Amino acid sequence: MIAWLQSRAGLWTAGGFAFLLVLPAILPELMPANQASFWLGNIFGRAIVFGIIAMSLTFLATYGGFVSLAQMSVAGVAGYVVAITVNGAAPSIVGGLAYMTAIPLGIVAAVLAALFVGVVSVRTRDIYLLMITLALAMGFFRFVETNIAWFNGYEGIRNVLGPTVFGLPFRDPHVIYYVSLLLAATLYGGVLYLVRSPFGLVLQGIRDNPRRIAALGYNVALHRVAAFGVAGFIAGCGGVMMTIYNIGISPGSVGLGATINVLIMSVIGGLGHPIGAFIGSLIFAFFDTFAATIYDRNRFNTLIGVVFLAIVLVSPDGVIGLAKRSYAYLKAKSAPQRWDKPT
Repeated sequence: MIAWLQSRAGLWTAGGFAFLLVLPAILPELMPANQASFWLGNIFGRAIVFGIIAMSLTFLATYGGFVSLAQMSVAGVAGYVVAITVNGAAPSIVGGLAYMTAIPLGIVAAVLAALFVGVVSVRTRDIYLLMITLALAMGFFRFVETNIAWFNGYEGIRNVLGPTVFGLPFRDPHVIYYVSLLLAATLYGGVLYLVRSPFGLVLQGIRDNPRRIAALGYNVALHRVAAFGVAGFIAGCGGVMMTIYNIGISPGSVGLGATINVLIMSVIGGLGHPIGAFIGSLIFAFFDTFAATIYDRNRFNTLIGVVFLAIVLVSPDGVIGLAKRSYAYLKAKSAPQRWDKPT
């Protein structure tokens, strides 16, 4: 880990994190205070929150070699558990718990849900894995949409305001931004550490050649299920933050549109590295917020679809891949030319 921090990628990451730490102090110098709060909470804060969920998908795709479309549903499990235990639709059954109790319960529930997804889909690959995880996601969506006693049906559960942090409401733009940023940085660092651990190296070996790893004596299925559990922990943390950010949760938060949005964020940013999830989420949040100004609010899907196609056609590995190739090209152009003398 120390060697990575001393590398070029580590220095760029540390510099980016330092910039994000001081960003709330920079924005008021560039724009009026109300616009600065809007950008901090509605653009950057939102991008970090949904970037955490997208990173759970990127982790599976990058190091496990499989894409799960159930990550938003796993995040929704955490969000619904927190919403129900704090401000449930059936308070006579459950409800009234403190956030410090409800949040860990939500994350544990997300991990268990992710492990269930892993057990169901562990023997499948490629399109079959996509279809099974999509079916599980849509099953969860229909379940919460039709269950009124626990999930309040289509309306969902509202007024999930989050705990106070140092006497400040969680909904304060600065609070939700810094909490999301620190959580994202912790999870990001944890992913980078994990993929260099024996578990992560075996997981990457399974991605490249599962038969060879099985021949070495490792349990391929168990490692894949464990990878789903790790991704479930990341998605669960993001689901809790998403629920508090949206002041509640509803079936629309875990529906097909939300599921596809997370996939778009991951692909736009680049599935080759966890940081791509946050880059893609920031691009998505920007276009989602300013679609009415750029094109038409009612044509957002068309706009983000065009952006998605343009990025994928130019760079199949997303913005991360485009940046790497651009850097390599500029480096090659700036390098001194060597001319061999004719013999």
